[in-house]
Amino acid sequence: MSNHSWAYWAVLSAVFSALTAIFAKIGIQGVDSDFATLIRTVIVLLVLAAFVLFAGKWSNPLALSAKTWTFLALSALATGAAWVCYFRALQLGEASKVAPIDKFSLVLVALFAVVFLGERPSLCDWTGILMVAGGVLVLAFKR
Repeated sequence: MSNHSWAYWAVLSAVFSALTAIFAKIGIQGVDSDFATLIRTVIVLLVLAAFVLFAGKWSNPLALSAKTWTFLALSALATGAAWVCYFRALQLGEASKVAPIDKFSLVLVALFAVVFLGERPSLCDWTGILMVAGGVLVLAFKR
């Protein structure tokens, strides 16, 4: 794989995230958003379990370190909370306003990466991050 194969996967992630908003907005009509999140989660679990098994990627989960378990559990809890909040926001608001605010996570990731991971974005990076933040404000709070 090339040094930029991550970009390919990141673009696919953006496409699937966009489709998630559209499909979810249609799918939650007339359904409680928390129940819809549960259904979505069960489907994700089944699909990922099948993928891991058929791709031969299964390994012994008991062999993972306590640190790995802790941070994967924290990530799972954060994901679950994000999904519950996202579906509730989609049920109550317009997808074209909810999604940009959700993508404010890009700005937060940059800030958290500096604080917790010691990353140091360049001036060019910070300029882009500030532009994203401004774009979120324009898209989410336009009148």
